[in-house]
Amino acid sequence: MEIEAVKWTGLNHREMFDFLEGKPNSYPTASGENFRIAHNLVGGGLIIKTLEGELMASIGDWIIEGINGEFYPCKPDIFEKTYEPID
Repeated sequence: MEIEAVKWTGLNHREMFDFLEGKPNSYPTASGENFRIAHNLVGGGLIIKTLEGELMASIGDWIIEGINGEFYPCKPDIFEKTYEPID
């Protein structure tokens, strides 16, 4: 099964906004349907709104889109053990 994922670097706000909100031509904001930025809560400030509630994403985490269009963060070591890149 293929998944889509973007690595959170803390600097790729535009890429993350486009991925999480699916609105590549709109002005990026600090919150949306699937995320919010809260620098006072977590380094890098990214909080993902998941089906289970809000989860903090650290810099270096992968943000994965699930099979039903939901998003969730994944630690880099787990991501590397679970998935392999395709071209």
